[in-house]
Amino acid sequence: MIERYTREQMGRIFSLENKYALWQEIEVLACEAQAKLGLTGITAADAAWIREHAGFSVERIDEIEAVTNHDVIAFLTDMAEHIDAQVPDGAPRPSRWVHYGMTSSDLGDTALCCQIVQALDLTGEALEELIGITKRRALETKDILCVGRTHGIHAEPMTFGMKFASWTWALRRAAQRVREARTAMAVGAISGAVGSYSSIDPFVEEYVCERLGLAADPLSTQIIARDRHAQAASALALCAASLEQIATEVRALQKSDTLEAAEPFAKGQKGSSAMPHKRNPIISERICGLARVIKANVQVALDNVALWHERDISHSSAERVALVDSFIALDYLLAKMRWLLDGLVIYPENCRANLERTRGLIFSSKILLALIDSGLSREEAYVIVQRNAMAVWEEIQGAQAGLSFRERLEADPEVPLSAEQLDAVFDPWSFLGQIDLLFERL
Repeated sequence: MIERYTREQMGRIFSLENKYALWQEIEVLACEAQAKLGLTGITAADAAWIREHAGFSVERIDEIEAVTNHDVIAFLTDMAEHIDAQVPDGAPRPSRWVHYGMTSSDLGDTALCCQIVQALDLTGEALEELIGITKRRALETKDILCVGRTHGIHAEPMTFGMKFASWTWALRRAAQRVREARTAMAVGAISGAVGSYSSIDPFVEEYVCERLGLAADPLSTQIIARDRHAQAASALALCAASLEQIATEVRALQKSDTLEAAEPFAKGQKGSSAMPHKRNPIISERICGLARVIKANVQVALDNVALWHERDISHSSAERVALVDSFIALDYLLAKMRWLLDGLVIYPENCRANLERTRGLIFSSKILLALIDSGLSREEAYVIVQRNAMAVWEEIQGAQAGLSFRERLEADPEVPLSAEQLDAVFDPWSFLGQIDLLFERL
């Protein structure tokens, strides 16, 4: 992911420094486990020396890899140079015990799982912060009346707080999926060339994984199966999709023709190089754009599940880009969404004006039920309501002055409803008698 969208903490997790630090710790822990096991020649003193003198240089690893064309071998060579640098000439080299009985994926896959767990933890924390914002704003805007829209058309009255509450539930589901993905990813494997422990005891795997906060993969072949990684990528994509849904709604509400809500607009901010009046929903649009990247990367993760036999490396190059980019992009989107929703400007007067824009047509469902309650059949009631509603609709469509929906109903001799009954029907709060239940659930 380009630097523009990379935040410091998430960027650090997927840095070479963090990856190599994890590689180093895994190798050191494996040496300690081998010494405790006592099945090889490594001693406790050897393990202690390795622990004390282990190190790496990113620049040196790059230099070696340019020759070996193998990143793990380059790392091990550099690590050995650090370990053996102070060993007297002619003395046994402690570095010979590093990577003993292991294969490259034991190191790389276990470290990647650690990185993904770290990234999922950071993602989960960011989601909880965002959930706190949406819940607070839902309660703040619980009683701001606005019109609900289906198919983009005015439907029935609701409150703005219901939008925030709906987003809160979506984000809670996203957080749950992130937690489930963390459980799936919190595994490691130190099991050798095809996962059979042919040259290494399972104790080493247990020892290393326990100290890294991981469970040992029960059967890893040579790699940790990529359905786990696909689950993590899917959790990120579903979270991004929910953020995109929120951002799309903000964009729609900020249109000049609607203007019920708007992104914060900072002092000194400019909206357009040509039109100084513009206040564009640029953050919402950016969220929608980057969400596409995260969603598209799920296909890469799914394709990485099917590998040849016990492993190949067709997944490796792809996930180095797609998986990392998804985490970094989502981290950026969560930060932007926190800023956006915390400062989202609501315009209650515009909400009310839009509510009344269709001259009472949004009360048609209540009128339909009131006519049925009066004794009319549903078919009879529907004809009366639709006839009057369409007359109002045609006038609105043509920007013509005319009667409101209520006024037409009052003038219709087939409508057997009193003024008091119409007052009750045309009260927007008559739709919202159960709204407290929704916020109690929240």
